Amino acid sequence: MIERIEPGVRSSKIVKHGGVAYLTGQVGEGDTVTAQTEECLRRVDALLARAGSDREHLLQVTIWLADMADFAEMNLVWNAWVPEGHAPARACGEAKLARDVLKVEMIVTAAIK
Repeated sequence: MIERIEPGVRSSKIVKHGGVAYLTGQVGEGDTVTAQTEECLRRVDALLARAGSDREHLLQVTIWLADMADFAEMNLVWNAWVPEGHAPARACGEAKLARDVLKVEMIVTAAIK
């Protein structure tokens, strides 16, 4: 069975299937990559909770940065957020994001508890 949480025209906030939660891409507000990463991860935490999951059940995360020069700054926030011993498979690349002010977007897949 597939469960869609807050389905919209283009995407759902969360899609659950086979014990896995797929979260829609998350971005954050703020002027710096640090601020945007912190807000993005707060939003991920909220969606994980709604999906019946948490940081310790992360499976895979794809991170898009508008500028790879922000990689180290983003990683400082990321490294503090991920529980030790529970790092997911992760990819990070540079991409043009949906709005010019965006610096980071994350796409998360997690196991449901």
